Amino acid sequence: MVKREEFIQRELVALLRTYLPILLFAGAVVDMSLIILDYFVVPEKVGLFAVYRSAAAIITLFLATFAKFKKNISYRLSLFVLLLATVVTATMIELMILQFGGHQSLYYAGFMILMIFVFGFLPVSIKITLLINCTIYLIYILPILIFDNITESRIFISNNIFLMAAAFGSLAWRYINQNLIINKLSLQFALEEQKKHLEIYSLQLQSMVDDRTKELSKSNKWHQALFENATDGIVVLDRNGIIVNANERACEMHGFSKEALVGSHSSLLEVDENRSAAAERLQKLLQGESLVYEAVHFKKNGSRISLEVSSRAIPIHDEVFIQSFQRDITEKKKIQEHLFQSQKMDSIGMLAGGIAHDFNNVLTAILGYTDLIRRDVGANEKVLGRLSVIENAARKAGRMVAQLLGFSRKSEIELVPFNINDVVNDTIKLLERVIDKRIVVRLQLAEHLPMVNGDMNKIEQVMMNFIVNARDAMPYGGIITVTSTAIDAHPGVAGVPPYIPAGRYVVLSVADTGVGIPEEIQRKIFEPFYTTKERGKGTGLGLAMVYGVVTEHKGFVTVQSKVNQGSTFTVYLPVSATATAVKKHAVLSVHGSETILLVDDDESVLNYLKAELEKNGYKVIATTNPMSAIDAYSKMYREIALVITDVVMPLIDGRELMKRIAEIHPKARFLTISAYSRHSEQGDDITPDIFLQKPFDAHDVLSAVRRILDGEKKLQAK
Repeated sequence: MVKREEFIQRELVALLRTYLPILLFAGAVVDMSLIILDYFVVPEKVGLFAVYRSAAAIITLFLATFAKFKKNISYRLSLFVLLLATVVTATMIELMILQFGGHQSLYYAGFMILMIFVFGFLPVSIKITLLINCTIYLIYILPILIFDNITESRIFISNNIFLMAAAFGSLAWRYINQNLIINKLSLQFALEEQKKHLEIYSLQLQSMVDDRTKELSKSNKWHQALFENATDGIVVLDRNGIIVNANERACEMHGFSKEALVGSHSSLLEVDENRSAAAERLQKLLQGESLVYEAVHFKKNGSRISLEVSSRAIPIHDEVFIQSFQRDITEKKKIQEHLFQSQKMDSIGMLAGGIAHDFNNVLTAILGYTDLIRRDVGANEKVLGRLSVIENAARKAGRMVAQLLGFSRKSEIELVPFNINDVVNDTIKLLERVIDKRIVVRLQLAEHLPMVNGDMNKIEQVMMNFIVNARDAMPYGGIITVTSTAIDAHPGVAGVPPYIPAGRYVVLSVADTGVGIPEEIQRKIFEPFYTTKERGKGTGLGLAMVYGVVTEHKGFVTVQSKVNQGSTFTVYLPVSATATAVKKHAVLSVHGSETILLVDDDESVLNYLKAELEKNGYKVIATTNPMSAIDAYSKMYREIALVITDVVMPLIDGRELMKRIAEIHPKARFLTISAYSRHSEQGDDITPDIFLQKPFDAHDVLSAVRRILDGEKKLQAK
């Protein structure tokens, strides 16, 4: 059995092993940090003193590492490491004393700090403390007596008195601290011994209790297991609604301990709006009714939990208790709410998609008949101007419909060929009302620009961002110049950044005469959330969006600016080979004499397409009924060269129609049209030759018809 003295000695050794590396490391850090003191006190010797301090710190760190990682370091070896570190540090201080002032040096205070560090923090005995104090004092006094000429005896004596006072003070400090540690360890030893005795007594008592209550324990465990291991929460109330028992699941659901729940009134768990109903339920239960209901309770963290509760009254002897089984349906309720929300959003999406589909049919008819009227009225400029207004309004409505289709997840981004000048003109018209009257907008747009492939809406957003930023940069008015041109980029072309690959580009630039952008800011302006505008007046996402859109279009964007001289943003968009090919095809004849079967459930679209096709020489069999179309094709499939069909129709849709017609004639040719995108409407069985998304104009339809028919002729010729 371990004696008290052995326990105290063992713990003192453990404390020394623990704190010795920490003290040595701290001493090394203090040694190095006092170089700052040397710099102000003896600047002429700061380099030499830094060498002394570095050498001492390195040795001390080595000793700290040794004491830290030496396994089972003995007590004597720990004391030797401590003494060696003390001697090294004391020698360093003595060298600095001899170099600066000798017996008059202020650095004698370093010995006082050393004594405080060593004896204030390490649990060493009084003998060891006295030994190290003497060693420190001898390291101080002997070199001074040998190497120094004492001229100021009063200073020398006072320094020695201070050192001795520090030594005796540290000795007293160590004596008091050591006694406190020993007393604490003695008390700890006594507590450990008492704990062992108590454990023995407890085991003996437990054995007696177990023997006397064995049968009762079996019965209690059986019932308690059923109660505690139930997957539902179980709460037992008395007739007043006070909780007298609760199982683990009930405590877990509510976040309270069992001790907190037992003795509390059940109404404290009810949310405020349900407390009156809870009181009524309690009365019904006491009257013998069994109830199943939903309740909302508070949890400990303040949140709410939804429960499905089954309760009934149970009489035991002369008392009545209410037993309630509680099932957590919080997640179930959330799933129900999420399902309801999803169904609601899906309904809105279906509504939006349906509206967009029908509206696209209307827009197709508007744009189609607008084109027919334009060609019929000839050179009547007044009517042509009004038709342009109708056409522009219809196209803007078409962009709104595209947003509705995006919301209903029935659209996809498709790159189409367009003229950049159209985007510029539309954007300027759109922003006319928000541009200050003191700002002049100049357009320098090149004619006959090649087409670029892209998303017109996104490029319009880029243009809008440039114009709005230019407006904000000219609060007192100025000039915005929008320029478009086409260039052939290759190495050596003036004004074209060298990183732009060789090729043909359409260049769009927006210049202003505003305040300009400082050079250090220019490299940051395309970063997300970076803005120079006041709080609340800019999100910092505008130019980041511009960069993303231009990059998505495989283009480049640059900025040139000088403070108070304005800024110029330039976008380079590559000319698409596909766009050029489409433009070349547009000049071919769209006339023909073939027979076409036209199917669309929207009469206005049907009549417009029929009129347009017949006007260009085609024979058209038109119907709004897909069943009639199948019947007509079965009778005239040898004469019918092409089937044009809407995709979304009653009875059978366009995909089924194509399948049925292909069964009659496998080489049938199809042009499908829809207010939805190709991705949402294409079938798995039959793929159309060409798909057109509404709204479209007459040229799109006629060109598509001609491409399909001409392709068939070439195929037959082969």
